[in-house]
Amino acid sequence: MEVILEYLNTTRQALLPQIRTLEEYHLILHYDDIYDLTNIGKLIVDEMIPLLSTVEVLDVDVDYWGTRKLDFIPPHLLKRLDELGICKKINPTIQEMYEIHDDFYEISKKSTSHFAITAAFHPHFPRLFQELISNNVHIYVIMSSELFDKLRTDNYTDLAELINNKFVHFFVHHEKMDFLSFMHNDYCLMMSPLREDGEFDNKHIRCCNPDALKWGNDLFEYYQNSSVPLTMI
Repeated sequence: MEVILEYLNTTRQALLPQIRTLEEYHLILHYDDIYDLTNIGKLIVDEMIPLLSTVEVLDVDVDYWGTRKLDFIPPHLLKRLDELGICKKINPTIQEMYEIHDDFYEISKKSTSHFAITAAFHPHFPRLFQELISNNVHIYVIMSSELFDKLRTDNYTDLAELINNKFVHFFVHHEKMDFLSFMHNDYCLMMSPLREDGEFDNKHIRCCNPDALKWGNDLFEYYQNSSVPLTMI
């Protein structure tokens, strides 16, 4: 009991009514001054922990999450949304739009790998990619078929040069890509879902914890499995 009181920062008098309610519903039992979960209590707590973790993720800005299209996340990963942990919502101005991505590329320079799934490229992507390559960073990019067609038309030389670089690995995703971009490196992930109406409002989510990186890696693998490696134009 002393441990519980200290953890909850409350008094015995205030806690006892709640304790009795939990006992009445066979969720806890006690002997002497020691309290323990029953089998039913353990079952419920095992289900509550991921629920509360998911609520913690959404609570950073529930209006943001509630107005995003999340269909691009497969069901098995949507159920693991709690692994993202506490994330930061980034809402840059139009003038800062590309600075946010520049900052992420700076972090990627310290990483072994840079992963991206995207329907749009930074306008200076050839320079940014060359900077990553010069730091021996392996680059893995899954692009939409629409983006590939645009790059093949507007940036043929840059794309051809990158395809032939051993540090760069391109894939083309021919199915619908219902989000703007997703990136992760050794330290953070950043994603830009679309709004429910399909529009883009330049708001991003950045998460930086080990579980989030594992989640991000699994998301990349999911899209990679349905994408085609790009070896020539």
